[in-house]
Amino acid sequence: MQLIDTHVHLNFDRFEADLEAVRDRWREAGVVRLVHSCVEPAEFAGIQAIASRFPEISFAVGLHPLDAYKWTGSSQAEILALASSDGRVVAIGETGLDFYKADNKELQKTAFEAQLCVAQQLKLPVIVHCRDAAAEMAELLRDFFDCFGAVKGVMHCWGGTPEETQWFLDLGFYISFSGTVTFKNATGIQESARTVPLERLLVETDCPFLAPAPKRGKRNEPAYVRYVAEKVAKLRNVSLETLAAQTTLNASLLFGLPATPPSELPDGGVKAAVANAAL
Repeated sequence: MQLIDTHVHLNFDRFEADLEAVRDRWREAGVVRLVHSCVEPAEFAGIQAIASRFPEISFAVGLHPLDAYKWTGSSQAEILALASSDGRVVAIGETGLDFYKADNKELQKTAFEAQLCVAQQLKLPVIVHCRDAAAEMAELLRDFFDCFGAVKGVMHCWGGTPEETQWFLDLGFYISFSGTVTFKNATGIQESARTVPLERLLVETDCPFLAPAPKRGKRNEPAYVRYVAEKVAKLRNVSLETLAAQTTLNASLLFGLPATPPSELPDGGVKAAVANAAL
Protein backbone atom coordinates (compact mmCIF):
# COMPACT_ATOMS: atom_id res chain seq x y z
CA MET A 1 0.00 0.00 0.00
CA GLN A 2 1.27 3.46 -0.95
CA LEU A 3 0.29 6.92 0.28
CA ILE A 4 1.16 10.46 -0.78
CA ASP A 5 1.21 13.23 1.82
CA THR A 6 0.19 16.23 -0.27
CA HIS A 7 1.06 18.97 2.23
CA VAL A 8 4.05 19.11 4.57
CA HIS A 9 6.29 21.75 6.15
CA LEU A 10 9.46 19.81 6.96
CA ASN A 11 11.65 22.92 6.86
CA PHE A 12 10.29 24.14 10.19
CA ASP A 13 12.66 24.08 13.16
CA ARG A 14 10.68 21.34 14.89
CA PHE A 15 12.12 18.80 12.42
CA GLU A 16 15.73 19.97 12.42
CA ALA A 17 17.05 17.52 15.02
CA ASP A 18 15.55 14.26 13.72
CA LEU A 19 14.50 14.63 10.10
CA GLU A 20 16.28 11.41 9.07
CA ALA A 21 14.26 9.46 11.65
CA VAL A 22 11.07 11.18 10.48
CA ARG A 23 11.95 10.07 6.94
CA ASP A 24 12.45 6.48 8.09
CA ARG A 25 9.01 6.50 9.72
CA TRP A 26 7.20 7.88 6.68
CA ARG A 27 8.79 5.21 4.49
CA GLU A 28 7.80 2.51 6.97
CA ALA A 29 4.22 3.84 6.86
CA GLY A 30 4.10 3.51 3.07
CA VAL A 31 4.42 7.20 2.21
CA VAL A 32 6.14 7.14 -1.18
CA ARG A 33 5.89 10.81 -2.13
CA LEU A 34 5.38 14.14 -0.41
CA VAL A 35 4.53 17.64 -1.60
CA HIS A 36 6.31 20.30 0.44
CA SER A 37 4.36 23.53 0.71
CA CYS A 38 5.91 27.00 0.88
CA VAL A 39 4.86 29.85 3.16
CA GLU A 40 7.01 32.53 1.52
CA PRO A 41 9.60 32.66 -1.29
CA ALA A 42 12.43 33.11 1.25
CA GLU A 43 11.90 29.44 2.18
CA PHE A 44 12.67 28.22 -1.33
CA ALA A 45 16.38 27.42 -0.97
CA GLY A 46 15.81 25.52 2.27
CA ILE A 47 13.00 23.48 0.75
CA GLN A 48 15.19 22.71 -2.26
CA ALA A 49 17.89 21.40 0.06
CA ILE A 50 15.45 19.08 1.83
CA ALA A 51 14.17 17.76 -1.51
CA SER A 52 17.73 17.05 -2.56
CA ARG A 53 18.20 14.93 0.58
CA PHE A 54 14.95 13.03 0.07
CA PRO A 55 14.11 12.48 -3.61
CA GLU A 56 10.50 11.51 -2.90
CA ILE A 57 9.80 15.17 -2.10
CA SER A 58 8.42 17.59 -4.67
CA PHE A 59 7.56 21.13 -3.67
CA ALA A 60 5.74 24.39 -4.26
CA VAL A 61 6.54 28.08 -4.07
CA GLY A 62 4.18 30.85 -3.04
CA LEU A 63 3.11 33.32 -0.37
CA HIS A 64 0.70 32.36 2.42
CA PRO A 65 -2.20 34.77 3.01
CA LEU A 66 -1.08 35.39 6.59
CA ASP A 67 2.18 36.69 5.09
CA ALA A 68 0.41 38.90 2.56
CA TYR A 69 1.92 41.96 4.24
CA LYS A 70 5.21 40.87 2.62
CA TRP A 71 3.72 41.21 -0.88
CA THR A 72 5.54 43.77 -3.01
CA GLY A 73 5.58 44.89 -6.60
CA SER A 74 8.26 42.31 -7.37
CA SER A 75 6.71 39.32 -5.59
CA GLN A 76 4.84 37.96 -8.59
CA ALA A 77 7.96 38.01 -10.76
CA GLU A 78 10.00 36.41 -7.96
CA ILE A 79 7.55 33.52 -7.55
CA LEU A 80 7.41 33.04 -11.32
CA ALA A 81 11.20 32.94 -11.57
CA LEU A 82 11.61 30.52 -8.68
CA ALA A 83 8.87 28.21 -9.93
CA SER A 84 10.52 28.16 -13.36
CA SER A 85 13.99 27.45 -11.97
CA ASP A 86 13.53 23.89 -10.70
CA GLY A 87 11.69 20.97 -12.27
CA ARG A 88 10.75 19.66 -8.83
CA VAL A 89 8.29 22.55 -8.40
CA VAL A 90 4.86 21.01 -8.92
CA ALA A 91 2.55 23.75 -7.60
CA ILE A 92 2.13 27.38 -6.63
CA GLY A 93 1.35 27.93 -2.96
CA GLU A 94 0.34 27.79 -0.47
CA THR A 95 -1.71 30.84 -1.23
CA GLY A 96 -5.30 31.90 -0.70
CA LEU A 97 -7.39 33.83 1.80
CA ASP A 98 -7.43 33.76 5.60
CA PHE A 99 -10.02 36.12 7.10
CA TYR A 100 -9.98 34.66 10.61
CA LYS A 101 -8.31 37.77 12.03
CA ALA A 102 -7.65 39.71 8.85
CA ASP A 103 -7.47 43.45 8.42
CA ASN A 104 -5.85 43.21 4.96
CA LYS A 105 -8.46 41.42 2.88
CA GLU A 106 -7.81 43.39 -0.30
CA LEU A 107 -4.06 42.80 -0.12
CA GLN A 108 -4.67 39.08 0.35
CA LYS A 109 -6.89 39.05 -2.71
CA THR A 110 -4.29 40.93 -4.75
CA ALA A 111 -1.55 38.48 -3.78
CA PHE A 112 -3.77 35.47 -4.41
CA GLU A 113 -4.92 36.63 -7.84
CA ALA A 114 -1.33 37.32 -8.87
CA GLN A 115 -0.32 33.80 -7.84
CA LEU A 116 -3.25 32.38 -9.79
CA CYS A 117 -1.80 34.16 -12.80
CA VAL A 118 1.59 32.54 -12.21
CA ALA A 119 -0.01 29.11 -11.88
CA GLN A 120 -1.94 29.62 -15.08
CA GLN A 121 1.14 30.84 -16.96
CA LEU A 122 3.19 27.84 -15.87
CA LYS A 123 0.30 25.36 -16.10
CA LEU A 124 0.76 24.38 -12.46
CA PRO A 125 -1.91 23.70 -9.83
CA VAL A 126 -2.45 25.98 -6.86
CA ILE A 127 -2.41 24.86 -3.23
CA VAL A 128 -5.20 26.91 -1.67
CA HIS A 129 -5.45 27.92 1.99
CA CYS A 130 -8.97 29.07 2.88
CA ARG A 131 -10.02 29.99 6.41
CA ASP A 132 -13.25 31.85 7.20
CA ALA A 133 -13.32 32.98 3.57
CA ALA A 134 -15.15 30.31 1.58
CA ALA A 135 -17.77 32.60 0.03
CA GLU A 136 -15.22 35.27 -0.91
CA MET A 137 -12.85 32.60 -2.22
CA ALA A 138 -15.49 30.99 -4.43
CA GLU A 139 -16.55 34.38 -5.80
CA LEU A 140 -12.97 35.41 -6.54
CA LEU A 141 -12.22 32.12 -8.29
CA ARG A 142 -15.39 32.28 -10.38
CA ASP A 143 -14.58 35.83 -11.47
CA PHE A 144 -10.97 34.91 -12.25
CA PHE A 145 -12.01 31.83 -14.24
CA ASP A 146 -14.58 33.86 -16.19
CA CYS A 147 -11.97 36.48 -17.10
CA PHE A 148 -8.81 34.42 -17.57
CA GLY A 149 -9.73 30.75 -17.64
CA ALA A 150 -9.65 27.96 -15.10
CA VAL A 151 -6.74 27.00 -12.87
CA LYS A 152 -6.52 23.53 -11.35
CA GLY A 153 -5.69 23.04 -7.71
CA VAL A 154 -6.54 21.72 -4.27
CA MET A 155 -8.36 23.13 -1.27
CA HIS A 156 -5.87 22.01 1.34
CA CYS A 157 -6.57 21.08 4.97
CA TRP A 158 -10.23 21.50 4.13
CA GLY A 159 -12.55 22.53 6.92
CA GLY A 160 -15.64 23.76 5.12
CA THR A 161 -19.25 22.61 5.15
CA PRO A 162 -20.60 20.18 2.55
CA GLU A 163 -22.27 23.11 0.76
CA GLU A 164 -19.01 25.03 0.60
CA THR A 165 -17.20 21.89 -0.48
CA GLN A 166 -19.52 21.61 -3.46
CA TRP A 167 -18.68 25.17 -4.57
CA PHE A 168 -15.05 24.18 -5.06
CA LEU A 169 -15.84 20.81 -6.58
CA ASP A 170 -17.94 22.68 -9.14
CA LEU A 171 -14.86 24.80 -9.90
CA GLY A 172 -12.86 21.64 -10.59
CA PHE A 173 -10.77 21.58 -7.42
CA TYR A 174 -9.56 18.60 -5.47
CA ILE A 175 -10.35 18.52 -1.74
CA SER A 176 -7.63 17.48 0.72
CA PHE A 177 -8.34 16.33 4.25
CA SER A 178 -5.88 16.56 7.12
CA GLY A 179 -5.82 15.36 10.73
CA THR A 180 -8.82 17.59 11.49
CA VAL A 181 -11.08 14.97 9.89
CA THR A 182 -10.19 12.64 12.77
CA PHE A 183 -11.26 15.08 15.48
CA LYS A 184 -14.29 13.99 17.49
CA ASN A 185 -16.41 17.11 16.93
CA ALA A 186 -15.46 17.70 13.27
CA THR A 187 -18.87 16.57 12.01
CA GLY A 188 -19.04 19.03 9.10
CA ILE A 189 -15.60 18.07 7.84
CA GLN A 190 -16.46 14.40 8.18
CA GLU A 191 -19.65 14.86 6.18
CA SER A 192 -17.65 16.59 3.45
CA ALA A 193 -15.21 13.67 3.44
CA ARG A 194 -18.14 11.33 2.81
CA THR A 195 -19.47 13.32 -0.13
CA VAL A 196 -16.41 14.34 -2.15
CA PRO A 197 -16.13 12.10 -5.23
CA LEU A 198 -13.40 9.52 -4.72
CA GLU A 199 -11.51 10.78 -7.76
CA ARG A 200 -11.23 14.26 -6.18
CA LEU A 201 -9.95 13.23 -2.74
CA LEU A 202 -6.47 13.89 -1.36
CA VAL A 203 -4.95 13.30 2.07
CA GLU A 204 -2.31 15.30 3.90
CA THR A 205 -0.82 16.00 7.31
CA ASP A 206 -0.02 19.74 7.11
CA CYS A 207 2.75 18.74 9.51
CA PRO A 208 3.99 19.79 11.99
CA PHE A 209 0.45 21.06 12.72
CA LEU A 210 -2.87 19.30 13.41
CA ALA A 211 -1.76 15.82 14.38
CA PRO A 212 -4.60 13.31 13.91
CA ALA A 213 -6.55 11.97 16.85
CA PRO A 214 -4.27 9.07 17.84
CA LYS A 215 -1.34 11.51 18.07
CA ARG A 216 -3.20 14.70 18.95
CA GLY A 217 -1.14 17.13 20.99
CA LYS A 218 2.13 15.85 19.54
CA ARG A 219 4.21 17.09 16.62
CA ASN A 220 2.60 15.93 13.41
CA GLU A 221 4.72 14.15 10.78
CA PRO A 222 4.18 12.54 7.36
CA ALA A 223 3.86 8.98 8.69
CA TYR A 224 0.64 10.05 10.38
CA VAL A 225 -1.09 10.59 7.03
CA ARG A 226 -2.04 6.94 7.36
CA TYR A 227 -4.38 7.87 10.24
CA VAL A 228 -6.06 10.44 8.01
CA ALA A 229 -6.51 7.89 5.24
CA GLU A 230 -7.88 5.33 7.70
CA LYS A 231 -10.48 7.78 9.00
CA VAL A 232 -11.59 8.89 5.53
CA ALA A 233 -11.82 5.26 4.40
CA LYS A 234 -13.97 4.42 7.42
CA LEU A 235 -16.25 7.41 6.80
CA ARG A 236 -16.75 6.30 3.20
CA ASN A 237 -17.09 2.59 4.04
CA VAL A 238 -14.26 1.57 1.71
CA SER A 239 -11.06 -0.31 2.44
CA LEU A 240 -7.92 1.57 3.38
CA GLU A 241 -6.22 -0.01 0.38
CA THR A 242 -8.88 1.39 -1.98
CA LEU A 243 -8.68 4.85 -0.44
CA ALA A 244 -4.87 4.84 -0.51
CA ALA A 245 -4.69 3.71 -4.13
CA GLN A 246 -7.17 6.33 -5.33
CA THR A 247 -5.71 9.27 -3.38
CA THR A 248 -2.23 8.31 -4.56
CA LEU A 249 -3.45 8.29 -8.15
CA ASN A 250 -5.25 11.60 -7.64
CA ALA A 251 -2.15 13.28 -6.21
CA SER A 252 -0.01 11.93 -9.02
CA LEU A 253 -2.42 13.31 -11.63
CA LEU A 254 -2.85 16.72 -10.02
CA PHE A 255 0.82 17.38 -9.32
CA GLY A 256 2.30 15.46 -12.25
CA LEU A 257 4.29 13.15 -9.97
CA PRO A 258 6.25 10.23 -11.45
CA ALA A 259 4.58 6.86 -11.12
CA THR A 260 7.60 5.01 -9.69
CA PRO A 261 8.56 5.78 -6.08
CA PRO A 262 12.27 6.58 -5.66
CA SER A 263 12.69 3.54 -3.39
CA GLU A 264 11.69 1.29 -6.28
CA LEU A 265 14.04 2.76 -8.88
CA PRO A 266 16.96 0.58 -10.00
CA ASP A 267 20.47 1.24 -8.70
CA GLY A 268 21.48 4.76 -9.56
CA GLY A 269 17.91 5.61 -10.42
CA VAL A 270 17.39 8.01 -7.56
CA LYS A 271 20.36 10.13 -8.55
CA ALA A 272 19.22 10.09 -12.15
CA ALA A 273 15.68 11.07 -11.18
CA VAL A 274 16.94 13.98 -9.12
CA ALA A 275 19.23 15.12 -11.92
CA ASN A 276 16.44 14.90 -14.47
CA ALA A 277 14.02 16.78 -12.21
CA ALA A 278 16.47 19.67 -11.94
CA LEU A 279 16.72 20.08 -15.71
